[in-house]
Amino acid sequence: TRSTMQNAEGTTVDLYIPRKCSATNRLITGKDVGSVQINIAHVDANGSYTGAYSTVAMCGFIRQSGKGDAALTRIWEEKQRAERA
Repeated sequence: TRSTMQNAEGTTVDLYIPRKCSATNRLITGKDVGSVQINIAHVDANGSYTGAYSTVAMCGFIRQSGKGDAALTRIWEEKQRAERA
């Protein structure tokens, strides 16, 4: 039998929802212990937190190859350009 998980309302939900790497669009498996998920806070003109954030997920492959900083910068700049347009 397949085990199922239910939320508080009694609706059946998936046991595991895989994430995708924001830099490579690869699926991040449960065994990828080098992966991270980063929440970047949105701030107003005064530098105060607005309560909103953007989530970025990175697989261990990007971090291990030393390209994590560059990938995070590129992803954030793309999100900023998309918001301005």
